[in-house]
Amino acid sequence: MIKNFIKSTILLVATAISFSSCKKDEFSFGTIKVPANLAVTAVIEGKDATNPNGNGTGKVLITVTSSFALNYKIDFGDGTTEMVPTGVITYRYGTPGTNDYVITINAIGTGGATSTISTQVKVFVDFVIPAPILQNLTDGSSKIWVTDNDAYGHFGVDDPNRFSADPGVWWYAAGANTREACAYDDEITFSKDANDKVSLNVNNKGLSFSIGASTAFYGVSGGDGCYNINTGGTKVLIFSNSSSGYTTSNSTKVQFRVPGNGIVNFGTGGTVYEILSITATQMKLRTIGIDGNQWFGILKKKP
Repeated sequence: MIKNFIKSTILLVATAISFSSCKKDEFSFGTIKVPANLAVTAVIEGKDATNPNGNGTGKVLITVTSSFALNYKIDFGDGTTEMVPTGVITYRYGTPGTNDYVITINAIGTGGATSTISTQVKVFVDFVIPAPILQNLTDGSSKIWVTDNDAYGHFGVDDPNRFSADPGVWWYAAGANTREACAYDDEITFSKDANDKVSLNVNNKGLSFSIGASTAFYGVSGGDGCYNINTGGTKVLIFSNSSSGYTTSNSTKVQFRVPGNGIVNFGTGGTVYEILSITATQMKLRTIGIDGNQWFGILKKKP
């Protein structure tokens, strides 16, 4: 009888284990909480009685608060959006003159539940892209650039504290046609509108070159090579005076920031590009990569 009881117990346990192993795992977000008490402030840098739309830097400190929000997606009203986990960001507008922008925030809670709030700002930007740079960059409307693969130093890297535009002294300068094919077929279009606002579109034909140090920045992994990187469509550029150690003898002292992942002709993790030189047919750019080094690229007008 005891033996039969033990056998029955073992059978019941085995059956329970078997049933348990066949049962599908169930997951839950828990209680879905919609973000509440959403509030936003937008403080324009330098705004006062004399400068009601700011001091011309174009910077706006945006602060969003909410109950139950895990993240914030901010649309700055100029064609740029960004995920801001903390809800606090200083954003620089780049269109010269005084312009109105509607800032729209989607607060994202558990399970993707969202709440939305908007505010409007009027921002003054006193930086004007020098006319020769604007003309050479866009031909007055739109121009397609490609990597100048025949030029010595069309890819280059150097000490970030050495401010030389001479490829002969850099740590590395690529010789003509020595890099991967995917780095040479990108079409980089700079366009301007009637208000001299400049936008960028990169057609990478499906692949972009990235240095190994920055692959994770673009959502891929591996060493130096060609990767399926989304270049992000048309992006409005933000121009300003550069603050690097270059001088007017070897730089235009004008830079632009590329929203999103910042990629232009190849990926380093950099998003701000200083225009060292530009003519109607060639442009030399410099950026600080995610590895802390300065990287160089030379573009030419598409033949």
